[in-house]
Amino acid sequence: MIPSASARPRPLPGRTRSSLKRIGGMGLTLLLALGLPAVAADHGEGHGAAPAADSHAAPADDHGGHGGHGAPAKPIEPLPVTPHGLPVELVRTLQLLQDRIARGSTQAHLAQRQLLVHIEQKLTELDPETWVAPENVRAVVTFALAGGGPGVLRRMIATGKVPEAEAPLAQGALDYLQGREKEARAKLAGIDARTMPAGLAGQLALTQSALLVREAPVRSLELLDLARLLSPGTLVEEGALRRQIFVVAQGGDAARFEALSIQYLRRFRRSVYAGNFRQRFAGALTRLDFDSDRTRTLSLERMLDEIEPESRRDLYLLVARAGLEQGRRETALFAAERAAGLAAPDTRAAAQARLYRGAALIVADGRFEEGYEALRSLDRAAFVEGDADLLDAALSAAGQIRGPLPSPAPAAPSAADATARRAVPDAPAIGRAREALARAERALDP
Repeated sequence: MIPSASARPRPLPGRTRSSLKRIGGMGLTLLLALGLPAVAADHGEGHGAAPAADSHAAPADDHGGHGGHGAPAKPIEPLPVTPHGLPVELVRTLQLLQDRIARGSTQAHLAQRQLLVHIEQKLTELDPETWVAPENVRAVVTFALAGGGPGVLRRMIATGKVPEAEAPLAQGALDYLQGREKEARAKLAGIDARTMPAGLAGQLALTQSALLVREAPVRSLELLDLARLLSPGTLVEEGALRRQIFVVAQGGDAARFEALSIQYLRRFRRSVYAGNFRQRFAGALTRLDFDSDRTRTLSLERMLDEIEPESRRDLYLLVARAGLEQGRRETALFAAERAAGLAAPDTRAAAQARLYRGAALIVADGRFEEGYEALRSLDRAAFVEGDADLLDAALSAAGQIRGPLPSPAPAAPSAADATARRAVPDAPAIGRAREALARAERALDP
């Protein structure tokens, strides 16, 4: 049967349709290029209106039969659709893009800057009366905290149209972005992130955590937990988990560090920001001294078993290098040997592992010669600048540890030698010799 007029989806108000069209060609182009679904292209929230009544549905029959007996089925009313303003729709588009960044899309990461500029331009062009609506104010706060910066937020507040109830949120976010942490804490501390819209809630908890990490690290960790709960699977959760790992590392909580690290490596190891995470993760591992006993060694191996062998090898190399830089000889040796076991022969990774292992061995009891010979066998040209400098420094330190080789007993001097010994170099030659000696001593300094 043909659906009745009341069963058909109700069109959105004209104001909403025209607002959504103003998102503009650039934002839509970015979405299509990245394979993202357009947000609320025709139906307000992007979920679409409820389907019309099934055209093949049979009428109800009080006796369980068919064939037209009984009253006809009532038409299915579509779900109500609440229209949203342009700021809300623009920010949802940005968040879709950022969630792809958390999943490892470098294309989305490159497009983010263009989209931020595009959204800022669109928001700046809006009528000041737009900011009378609380949802639009909150959308701008979300945009600013998600990387959009303070510009639009500052202009919105300057219009004087922000509702009084939203002023602490807007001004607190602006204070945070402009580095006025004390003022930001005072304004944002009283706001419960759980009362905010879904798109803002996690971002606000993340911001509140950053403001408390030095003064109240326990409360900061609680807010990071909250941010993750409020924004699962998003870039907000990825960022909150990254921060949480390093806060617990600074507090020395090795067990929680392990649990959170495993979560990150399982779920976000392909994030665009995972490279930065791995550098800091290696430093945190050395500070926690994960090689100090067999239990901690097994814990480290459990964490790194979450990633593929090539990435595991690279992470062990980072840990070994960080161990050398922080004076953790055992950590450096442990990680270098694990990396060597994962590296193919005659590769740069294998050479790096030998370098880090040799540098650790020259200061190990009874293993100096082993480390020294390993360092001497390496080709400096095979390394990048930082590792080449490390090789030079390790060989220099080994030379100082070993000392000069014993020289043979001198032969009896001849008359000519005695005459030569009496010759005194001129003053310029003495000066040049002293300068050369000073340069050599400086080069030998560790």
